Amino acid sequence: MNTPIVTPEMTPSLNAMFRFQWEKAQNCFVLLFPEGMVKLNGGAGEIMQLIDGQTNIQQITAALHAKFPDAGDLSDDVNEFVTTAIEKKWLNHD
Repeated sequence: MNTPIVTPEMTPSLNAMFRFQWEKAQNCFVLLFPEGMVKLNGGAGEIMQLIDGQTNIQQITAALHAKFPDAGDLSDDVNEFVTTAIEKKWLNHD
């Protein structure tokens, strides 16, 4: 499998086979799919909240920086998560 190249202009979207939501019982964001559920850590949940099929990687990273100004450069974290999510088929990309 080829590793996707995440660029600032890439616009990811949620794969229609998954539903992203807050799961109160798990106390975290999750991805639901017919065979089960993926529990997301806090950082992954923050990124997923911004993935809407309209917002590109650069805008997602800027929004996270505005929300967490003391976190430093989050580009690598966003790129790594999006790459993994595409590989796992959680996300599609343009």
